[in-house]
Amino acid sequence: MLEIKNIDVFYGNIQALHGVSLRVNQGEIITLIGANGAGKSTTLMAISGIVPPRSGSILFEGRDISAMAADEIFKLGLCQVPEGRHIFPELTVTENLDMGAFLRRDSKGIAQDLEYIYQLFPILAKRRHQPGGNLSGGEQQMLAISRALMSRPRLLLLDEPSMGLAPLITKQIFDIIRTINQEQHTTIFLVEQNANLALQTAHRGYVLENGRVVMQDQAAELLSNTAIQKAYLGI
Repeated sequence: MLEIKNIDVFYGNIQALHGVSLRVNQGEIITLIGANGAGKSTTLMAISGIVPPRSGSILFEGRDISAMAADEIFKLGLCQVPEGRHIFPELTVTENLDMGAFLRRDSKGIAQDLEYIYQLFPILAKRRHQPGGNLSGGEQQMLAISRALMSRPRLLLLDEPSMGLAPLITKQIFDIIRTINQEQHTTIFLVEQNANLALQTAHRGYVLENGRVVMQDQAAELLSNTAIQKAYLGI
């Protein structure tokens, strides 16, 4: 579904990604792990068209999207849940979800998806009339994911969904990520600081160090890898 081929990404004169290559197959959960500053978020922003690569290519279902604008990439079915959530704090929960479906015109489908969201996250149903800014951090993360789902993404990009959340809420969020993948057949590209949880959730994983992919394997193999355990799992 997605193939990144040898991309270099810069912020001004500072190179953030060096020849990064990876692929995401339809129906998979892929995770990209690495230390802070390794280039994980930059990789997602390159896919989304926010920070276009200076060289290399990004293919979505065989189509080169490397030079496409972010809004055009979104229209193809790639939707990113950004680090830090970035919901609309003054809009209600329902209004935030409506924004996720902004480009859709199928009112019946939108209503069905909204009902599914409220079943997936019952707390959002209870708070549907409250401003997003009044929600807790965990509830805002649920709202950010739900807003993305309202666009019916074909590829969902998740950037640090556990950031700042309590362990119990984090577990709930990752249970939902698995549910979305299994029930909605949504392909997911997960960037996550919690390497242990990410590898337990994903099918395959990539390890990024200083802007370079240094390892890739099945997630279970990475979990049992001694070097990964020592560097990222605290073992």
